[in-house]
Amino acid sequence: MQGKPRPNHAIAIEAYRRMTAEQKLAIVCDLSDSTRELFRQGLRRRFPDLSEQEFHRLYLERISLCYNRNY
Repeated sequence: MQGKPRPNHAIAIEAYRRMTAEQKLAIVCDLSDSTRELFRQGLRRRFPDLSEQEFHRLYLERISLCYNRNY
């Protein structure tokens, strides 16, 4: 669906345009860290009885499925 951008969307785009590359990279890193932490929390809720070692192994197995291997 295209058309006129929503006001908040236009404001966000303008803010991103004014940022330096370092600032944009910091945002991306923060989002990546937050996403991984949410993934860990959700996985822990699904498997609360696993030991830390078992959980870490499961986490690594599951997170490896998230990466694009077509490059």
